[in-house]
Amino acid sequence: MRALMVALVLLAGLAANPAEAQNRFWLVNNTGETIQTANVSPSRRSDWGPDILGNSVLPAGNRVFVTPNFGDCVLDVRVTYPSGREETRMGLNACSINTIAFGQGQSPGQGRGGVGATIGGSPGGSVAAPRGGNPSFNFINRSGQTIRELYISLSSQSSWGQDRLGNNVMNPGQSLWVDLPGGGSCAADIRVVYMNGAASERRGVETCSRTDMVWR
Repeated sequence: MRALMVALVLLAGLAANPAEAQNRFWLVNNTGETIQTANVSPSRRSDWGPDILGNSVLPAGNRVFVTPNFGDCVLDVRVTYPSGREETRMGLNACSINTIAFGQGQSPGQGRGGVGATIGGSPGGSVAAPRGGNPSFNFINRSGQTIRELYISLSSQSSWGQDRLGNNVMNPGQSLWVDLPGGGSCAADIRVVYMNGAASERRGVETCSRTDMVWR
């Protein structure tokens, strides 16, 4: 019920500004869990901004219509669950899709015309290589926390590989060039471990179209 109220409020805002917000989309929860919070921000920014659900939640099997309060097409979406686990979709072009779904077996976005579009890649998948097929990138820590371990591998690989920091740590604001093998795969999996032992992962991040990957 609360999720429905959020959807109605957002739809009302859309009706009031029909010429704006070509980056609007449906946020769909196919995870089997309740989405506790959801944040949407332009990919160019380092902060997530407010929780778009406010005092509501998005139950499993529900969706909410999102009209961002900015005009950028390329955006990042983060959701968190009651356990504290978070999941993200990074670098999505919301002006060319109408759905961003979270959940196993779901594509990240669907085209405006109703045709499925591979936007962020799914675990183990690969996407087109607009930057010449080079998946390497500059990893920038803007999480506000010190990272003690960093694992990055192509989604097509079966293991995380070695900790890329070795005996070092990465403080907030620091960056590290991540060299990944070319050959057509542009989807990477990233796992960080913070100083307090907490870990966070992002799967199927499309990296061929970007030089910098900002971790928040």
